[in-house]
Amino acid sequence: MLSITLRQLEYAVAVARDESVTLAAERLHVSQPALSVALQQIEAQMGQPLFLRRPGGPMRATPFGRAFLSEAEAILDRLSRLTTGGPDRAPVRIAVFADLAPLLVAPLLARVAGVRPDLEVTPVILGFEALSDEVASGRADLGLTYDLGLDAGFDRQVLTRIPPHAVLAVDHPLAGRTSIPLTDLAAEPLILADQGLSVGHMHALFARAGLAPHIAHKVATIELLRSYAANGLGVGLSYTRPAPDQSYDGRPIAIRPVTGAGEGEAVVLVAHVGAPRTGAAGAVAALIAGQPLFQ
Repeated sequence: MLSITLRQLEYAVAVARDESVTLAAERLHVSQPALSVALQQIEAQMGQPLFLRRPGGPMRATPFGRAFLSEAEAILDRLSRLTTGGPDRAPVRIAVFADLAPLLVAPLLARVAGVRPDLEVTPVILGFEALSDEVASGRADLGLTYDLGLDAGFDRQVLTRIPPHAVLAVDHPLAGRTSIPLTDLAAEPLILADQGLSVGHMHALFARAGLAPHIAHKVATIELLRSYAANGLGVGLSYTRPAPDQSYDGRPIAIRPVTGAGEGEAVVLVAHVGAPRTGAAGAVAALIAGQPLFQ
């Protein structure tokens, strides 16, 4: 088992840089004997000399010494970054709700690359419950999601609010309107994204208005919701709104705002209150908060 200390590595790297025990000792404010002993201990441990020693000449690394000292310098550099702001450059893991991810992840990565190329962002795409677990456990530095199912253990920053909208086939009787009251949707066969919290939230939306919705279909993705609606299987109801007025299978759709449904759902940037942000996570959070969503 190796017993070389970081201090010994520091001394050896200093001698290599200055090519002199005397100069390295002066710069490190230690005695020359202390440096010489450290070098001897490393060489004894490794079984090979680190330097060629010539009376009156510079201390030049042996071929073995060059490789050893290069690795030692890298170790000391990584340790320095770790203890003096290294987390400010650590990768930032951000959990993004699956429905929002196609709208937000690529623009965010492009913005980070253009403004702060030194930051590394790793997105992970999850449903509501898995996203909450990811942030609460500290596996994710940040989360981007709707403000659903989050308890007091999460720090929230509201980024925007999105009103609900109805997705209809273009020949649906309600498609001719500029907006659709929530009361008129209660009798329609509704198509919802099959996320437990989302479905519960939609039920509560109608319940607050004294209405009971007729849910005809629960589908796995927003694109399936839009396709079902485009093919006349009901009226989709969603907060997330992709830009094209066309379903994934190429059929036209009409998208109309829903009135009487409150101020809209909050899209939030979240972090766990028990896990202070690293400098890198704070920088990413600032980039997210400083750029309007859904441009």
